[in-house]
Amino acid sequence: MRYPEAMAGTRRPGGDSRLIYSTDGGRVVEPAHPQARRGPRAPGGAAPPPDDGVVRIARAKRAGGGKTAMAVTGLPGGEAELDAILRRCKASLGVGGSREGRVLFVQGEQRERLQAALESLGFKAKLAGG
Repeated sequence: MRYPEAMAGTRRPGGDSRLIYSTDGGRVVEPAHPQARRGPRAPGGAAPPPDDGVVRIARAKRAGGGKTAMAVTGLPGGEAELDAILRRCKASLGVGGSREGRVLFVQGEQRERLQAALESLGFKAKLAGG
């Protein structure tokens, strides 16, 4: 069944035209407010980690191989202090690790041992995630 030429340019009721495919040239103009169709979003994206004095240890997958690592967040201090904490944790656990910003990454599945190492350094550590 073929549509009459008069119906080719009609729009749906309510003015919400979402063109799927067209043989006409040019760009398809998006609605002025795409949020109206998708619903509200949380302002600012993801929530920042809480600053309550608790160091959180979470399981994380690293890029480039998908190896398991432990992410440590909530540590106080500057870059030098974070590097010293990371060095002590790596030495006590016998594993590798790195720092990206204020997050420390320790290689392997070492959550309980890492929690004990951080508590021995005087931090209140908590296991986060699953």
